[in-house]
Amino acid sequence: MSSVLSPSVAYRLEAARAVVSDAARLAMSMRPPSGGPVATQKSSQDWLTETDGAVEVFIAERMKTLFPDDGFQGEEEGVVRAGALRWVVDPIDGTSNYARGRNRWCVSLGLLEGDEPVAGVIEAPALGEVYTALRGHGAFLNGRRIHASSVKDPASAMIEMGWSNRVPKDVFIEKTDAIMGLGAMPRSGGSGALALADVACGRLDGYVEIVINLWDVAAALPLLAEAGACVSPFLKTGGLTGAATILAAAPHIARPLSEAVNIPLE
Repeated sequence: MSSVLSPSVAYRLEAARAVVSDAARLAMSMRPPSGGPVATQKSSQDWLTETDGAVEVFIAERMKTLFPDDGFQGEEEGVVRAGALRWVVDPIDGTSNYARGRNRWCVSLGLLEGDEPVAGVIEAPALGEVYTALRGHGAFLNGRRIHASSVKDPASAMIEMGWSNRVPKDVFIEKTDAIMGLGAMPRSGGSGALALADVACGRLDGYVEIVINLWDVAAALPLLAEAGACVSPFLKTGGLTGAATILAAAPHIARPLSEAVNIPLE
C-alpha cells in the first residue's frame, strides 16, 4: 500500500467534511420524534426512512458537482458512477435508531482509491461528533487525534456484536457466547459505522459483524487503520462486491478475540 497521497485526496476530505455536515443537518431537520418507528420495514428489523433517500441524493449531487470524474456508490441506489477515486456513502447508518428518534446514528462517507480506503468522514449529529481520517495522517474525533484502546485482558474488554437478519440465530448466539467466554462484556448498539468508530477511539475494544456491507464500513476503515486497530481482511474476503464479515479490535485483544469467534485477522 502506498503511503503517499496526492494533495487532491486531502482536498477531497475537506470537501467531504463540509458536504457531510450539510447532509447531517438535513437529516436532523427530517428526524422523526421519539416513539415507534417512522419508516418502511423492508424485513425483520431492517428499516428505510424518507431521509435515507434524501440524504443520499443530496450527497451524490454535491459530490458530482465538486468531483465529476469520481465514482460514487450509495446504499440505496448501488453503484451509480465509476472512477479511479470512488465515494461510498451510507446516508443513515443506524436507521432503526434514527426511525425512533434515538441518537445513535450517523452519516458515513468514505473514499476509496482503487481498492484502498484512503479517507473517511462519519458524522453523528445527534451526538455532536465528527470522525475524520486520512491515510497516513491520523484519525480524529472532533479534531482530536484518537487511538484504539490499550486494554490487554479480554475480561476487561467491551465487545460489540452487530446483529443482522441475514445471520442465522444459532451463528449469532455462537459468536456472542464466544465473546462472553472470554469474559468480555457484549454490547449491540445498532450502527456498524459508529461501532467501528468506537473501536478506533477506544470506547469499544472490539466489534464483530458476520454480514456487513461496504457502505457501512468504507469511512471507518481509514479510521481504524490510522488509530492502530487490527481489522480482518474485509475487502479481500468479498467486501468490495458484496456483504462480508468484519472483525475490528484493539491490538492487544485482537488475537484472542479472533480465535474465539473464528474470524481470521489475515
